[in-house]
Amino acid sequence: MTVPSPARAHALSFGFEPVIADYYWIQALQLVGDADRPASHNATVAALIDLVTGLDPWVDHPYRFAALWLTESPDEVRHGNRLLEKGIAYHPLDWRNRFYLGYNLFFYLEDNAQAADVLESAMKFPDAPSYLGSFVTRLRASGDGLDTAVLFLQQLIAGTEDEYAKAQYLEVLDEIETERRARLLDRARAEFRRRNGRDIAAPGELWTGPLRVLDGAPAAHPQIAGQRWVIDRASGDIVSSYYGRRYRVHSNPADEAEKRVWREKSSGGSAVPAPEGRS
Repeated sequence: MTVPSPARAHALSFGFEPVIADYYWIQALQLVGDADRPASHNATVAALIDLVTGLDPWVDHPYRFAALWLTESPDEVRHGNRLLEKGIAYHPLDWRNRFYLGYNLFFYLEDNAQAADVLESAMKFPDAPSYLGSFVTRLRASGDGLDTAVLFLQQLIAGTEDEYAKAQYLEVLDEIETERRARLLDRARAEFRRRNGRDIAAPGELWTGPLRVLDGAPAAHPQIAGQRWVIDRASGDIVSSYYGRRYRVHSNPADEAEKRVWREKSSGGSAVPAPEGRS
């Protein structure tokens, strides 16, 4: 299928740009609806959405449509992101394009810092989902960003009059402080391995016995007494018994499986079928 450039189509539209945009939008829908469509059709889909949004940039759904379908490689994701950025420019009061852009940055490109910036900008809209604040905080806390996450949460707490939301943010602050203490134990664990040539059998070895590397253990929760540090059997991480997990972005196992498939495909690995259920 030959797709004209937006400039050429505009020159030949004679004032009927929205009508021609609708025609090519239908062509894009028919292309992705073809059960036998090859992956190479994605380049045509990208060109069609470029054309549709070039002729009628005030369209709405095609921007997010592109974000959903242009995901076969990092280059395709970046193409979709450029369309989403254009959608944000023409629909500045719609939080959804920001959400899709932030998701792409987080899930596919693994740029948590930029994803957090984009998603934070979506939070100011009244119809944005309430969970964005907690998600942005987790993104900010990835890597060495715990201090940034704390500052962000403190701003949220200071800026909200919703007592329920404030209580949720305070609970997240406790979880971040627990994560900070767990990371201290991670560093001690690495030192234990270096000194003794083996891993710990239990967290208590870090602060008790002749091989200890700490003088004492931090509390496993900043507010609730009686919690313990344990090793999670699945991940091998040191975790608080109160939470049972570390403070990081936790993905659904099905999403993680999809991401592994995508990484293999985009890095030139063996071809595998796309996950079912994409819509």
